[in-house]
Amino acid sequence: MKRTGSFAVLLLLGSLYSGCAPTKVPPAKGGYYYSGIYFGTHFSNEYKRGIKDGCTTAKGSYVKNHKLFNNNDDYNNGWFLGRNRCKDLLVIEEE
Repeated sequence: MKRTGSFAVLLLLGSLYSGCAPTKVPPAKGGYYYSGIYFGTHFSNEYKRGIKDGCTTAKGSYVKNHKLFNNNDDYNNGWFLGRNRCKDLLVIEEE
């Protein structure tokens, strides 16, 4: 019985916590948006370029600067972040 009660408390706390988290930060608060998705603040230009290229790739058009990807951690991390956050934007056209 004690185990079930603990689970219920954790479930309740988790639902309360998730209800308080903002889903979108207003543009007035700053930060970087691409394709309508808020990514966060304080990114270098290389990180933003990686986000843009990764997002474009996730939407179906492969874009990657291989030199930056292999030699610049900001671009590399941004590319993966963009690809992962934009994967739901892929549009498959059926004929």
